[in-house]
Amino acid sequence: GIMIKSYRMVKEYGENYFIEKKSRFIGYVSPAYTEEDAVNFINSIKKKHYDATHNCHAYILGENSNMQRSSDDGEPSGTAGIPILEVIRKEGLTNTVVVVTRYFGGIMLGAGGLIRAYTEGAAIGIKAAGIISVKPFAEYKLSFDYSILSKLQYEMPKKNYIIKDVEYLDVVNMNIIVNPENREVFEQDVIQWTNGSILPVYIETIMLKVDEATGKMNPASPV
Repeated sequence: GIMIKSYRMVKEYGENYFIEKKSRFIGYVSPAYTEEDAVNFINSIKKKHYDATHNCHAYILGENSNMQRSSDDGEPSGTAGIPILEVIRKEGLTNTVVVVTRYFGGIMLGAGGLIRAYTEGAAIGIKAAGIISVKPFAEYKLSFDYSILSKLQYEMPKKNYIIKDVEYLDVVNMNIIVNPENREVFEQDVIQWTNGSILPVYIETIMLKVDEATGKMNPASPV
């Protein structure tokens, strides 16, 4: 089948700030799946900080990072938007929008100082937001007799197969999530554990979010 790639993005809204030579820089970060999402987020920050000296931004969207935009919002060309965009790129993120707001404190920073400050503003915002990987997983359905239930509930977690949900009818229906690389091994495991009495049925490949800090994945939050 087609190999669906995984990608990285920010987990949730995040913000942080720092002061550089009396200028206040605030980094705002959000997930964004569409250009409309990104623009709405940028506009909400501009509205919140209508009195700021600058609200510079950048965003990268799409599973292949094919949409990349940035704006210096009145700062000297190349000192704000591109540095913010570079931070998103270096972290390997997509579906991510960053706004760095600046309140000028009366001391000029110079081009190098601005680049460092906008880079820092983006970086601390992303850190506050956290990062997740969005990865493909294979979903299977198993239908079996109640006598096998405890065996499967015992074996599955040991191999990092995730029991997504269980339906208790005249038979047990169980949906399992498996790393795509492990599909063949999983099918063999099930046959072995049940002496060939169950055939695992592959349903589909789904994209799921995995928290990079904890390694936890949430089967209830497909993208």
